[in-house]
Amino acid sequence: MRNKVKDYNLKPFKPPIWLSSPLIQTSLASFKYRKRGNNKMLKAAETIILTCEDNVRLKASYSKSSQNKSLVIFLHGWEGSQDSSYVVSCGNYLFNQGSSVFRLNYRDHGDTQNLNSGIFLSTNFNEVFDAVKQAVAFSGEIPVYIVGFSLGGNFSLRIARSLRDLSIKNLKHIFAISPVVDPWSAAPLVDGNYFYKKYFLKKWKNSLHKKQKFFPDLYNFNDIFSDNSVMSMTKKIMAQYTEFPSIKSYFDAYRVDAHDLKTCPIPISIITSADDGIIPHEDIEKLELNINANRIITSKGGHNGFFQTLTGPTWYDEYISDILNG
Repeated sequence: MRNKVKDYNLKPFKPPIWLSSPLIQTSLASFKYRKRGNNKMLKAAETIILTCEDNVRLKASYSKSSQNKSLVIFLHGWEGSQDSSYVVSCGNYLFNQGSSVFRLNYRDHGDTQNLNSGIFLSTNFNEVFDAVKQAVAFSGEIPVYIVGFSLGGNFSLRIARSLRDLSIKNLKHIFAISPVVDPWSAAPLVDGNYFYKKYFLKKWKNSLHKKQKFFPDLYNFNDIFSDNSVMSMTKKIMAQYTEFPSIKSYFDAYRVDAHDLKTCPIPISIITSADDGIIPHEDIEKLELNINANRIITSKGGHNGFFQTLTGPTWYDEYISDILNG
């Protein structure tokens, strides 16, 4: 563990040697086997369609615990969804301990390409913030927590940044797992790894195919589908379908700057690993944090991984649980 700002009685993350590879850790995060078995959270889930700012509609899932000790709001990664394995697994772990769970889909994620004519951009912050505030209405007066993974971690940190001027009722702690801090440094790493690039390109192109099918008069991505680079596809979409003058201006618009979190009024936990092949840990190290924050950089863990065993809870599952159950 490095760069710890505040001590929450951390136990070290020490995976067995056979689980130490960052590729294994990262791959396990999305394995579907994690959703198998008796998942009480999924059985209790009800589907909700939220109407957010500018009449954007976002799909979500709400599972109310009989104990209803707290509400945990989950924000998934890019091209993930409310049903991503890492969301479902962590959500069920906390649900079984008495927390209610709210899992949000971003625009065009979770097979919701038909709900909005506008395309998803990582800069769609206002609608995500609005959705989170609406989710809090489900909580009554119980404590609220936000858990974000990867791009969801980026959204979580931008929510933390916004708390300098805005407020979210009963929000007690924000957790950012493997968060994107500077997209300009993260995106090229995806393109530089064959497995990561293949994974994200397949999912992104599939999503764009669905968007084009639902809105053929608005979108024609045919010249983009042949691209073999996340950066190249992003550049073309920025040029053809947005007002951003360049890919850099787009990335800058959702970057978290070094000083952005310094005055956040509530506790933050940022968890990443030095061997993350997508998020440079140096980006996390540059963040200026206050005494309410905890920056955890482990030597192992991959991206959204942190597996201690194949079947048990992840290290961050237990870390989040310890704080929720204080």
